[in-house]
Amino acid sequence: MAKDPVRVLVTGAAGQIGYALVPMIARGVMLGPDQPVILHMLDIEPAAEALNGVKMELIDAAFPLLRGVVATTDVAEACKGVNIAVMVGGFPRKEGMERKDVMSKNVSIYKAQAAALEQHAAPDCKVLVVANPANTNALILKEFAPSIPDKNITCLTRLDHNRALGQISERLNVHVSEVKNVIIWGNHSSTQYPDVNHASVITTNGAEKSVKDAIANDDWLETEFITTVQQRGAAIIKARKLSSALSAASAACDHIRDWVLGTLKGTWVSMGVYSDGSYGIQPGIIYSFPVTCEKGQWSIVQGLKVDEFSRDKMDATAKELMEEKSLAYSCLN
Repeated sequence: MAKDPVRVLVTGAAGQIGYALVPMIARGVMLGPDQPVILHMLDIEPAAEALNGVKMELIDAAFPLLRGVVATTDVAEACKGVNIAVMVGGFPRKEGMERKDVMSKNVSIYKAQAAALEQHAAPDCKVLVVANPANTNALILKEFAPSIPDKNITCLTRLDHNRALGQISERLNVHVSEVKNVIIWGNHSSTQYPDVNHASVITTNGAEKSVKDAIANDDWLETEFITTVQQRGAAIIKARKLSSALSAASAACDHIRDWVLGTLKGTWVSMGVYSDGSYGIQPGIIYSFPVTCEKGQWSIVQGLKVDEFSRDKMDATAKELMEEKSLAYSCLN
């Protein structure tokens, strides 16, 4: 029996990340090689023509899994009946802009899109916010889409998680699939804390050992490794003169695929989720935790030991999120 198609919304679909993401979804990278999809693409009026060009390309690519394309600038039409929403559209920070200016623009965007999802999306819709400030945009969306369950609203820290895996695999000269269970704690910003205290690696002789033991250089792990992951986005902008689109699109697919289809046994991933107070992180913010997923639900990995170095880093990024939250609320008022 062929499966019913899943409706997937991508906002900001004519932009860089959207352009990288929609073919991945249409090819089955996000939901699996046997899951048909109907793509809903939303963008703003000035991008309408470019959006139509993306639609033409999707048709021209003749993807076997793609059962339909909705390309629109109308948010209500875009959200109608969607099962998964990937919120890529947002207002980017431009030169000379204060953080508050960016925040107030995004607060109004996410308030409006939340209202449309609330009204028109499928009741079990899963939401992934990619646009920065991702954690706080997701929090605003949660506020204004009260009927979408808290557990269905997440933000993307899988890109940072994947970056951390990539740095470890390069350092140890092993394939990236041999490294697992790094953690990104906190905000998708330069205060995030990439943590390898619980990570392991399959070494060249086939034995599993802790990443800390394999690298045997705490100084590198506590300095250069952390800052490289934290500042990787800026480094890519400097090199490419554009922000990371390919890796962000790939990470968005990873995030949704694991959430919907489940994580591998014994493996966790990082997701920005609504805090329930785990690890002493105050409830009421969207914070990145290690999670496992099963049957379309995520659960925070419990009982991991947190040392003093980690505690400081985890609290610092939580503090930034509390500040962002109050800034966002002041923009609402």
